[in-house]
Amino acid sequence: MSDINLPRVQHIVASGCVVVVGLWVTFLSYTQQPAEAFLFPRLISTVFAVLAIWTFVKACLGWTKVGAGVSGDAFIRMLPGLIVAIVYIFWAAKTLGFYTATAIAFFLLFTLYDPAPHSQVKSWVKRIFATGCFIAVMYGLFAVLLKVYTPREVFF
Repeated sequence: MSDINLPRVQHIVASGCVVVVGLWVTFLSYTQQPAEAFLFPRLISTVFAVLAIWTFVKACLGWTKVGAGVSGDAFIRMLPGLIVAIVYIFWAAKTLGFYTATAIAFFLLFTLYDPAPHSQVKSWVKRIFATGCFIAVMYGLFAVLLKVYTPREVFF
């Protein structure tokens, strides 16, 4: 394994993690009830899993151009977003409901990574407006257009 460079190892590990998550989500979409509510998630998760497996195989065979990898500084910059995503996936979406948790997660991510100054009211209005528009689009897409099940708990 000494002939494999660090960026390639990072790519193999990352794509392997994505495969595990993709297969887990696909398994859940095929085993949850009511089956009709999981038709759309089955389709999306199956495509996601196939693409994840394809990417992992390409990484293992060295067919992927990997660049310089992820530096420690870049990882530190990504860490707050990863924490928000993990809390969203494993707790917030189920506990608070899909739309409420999505609004909170989107707003937090937007606030964390928006370069606009946090001291200006205008930037906060922009963040709130963008979050509202994003949730309206999500609601229109999932609830109205696709009529798919979303986790509903405390709020909606």
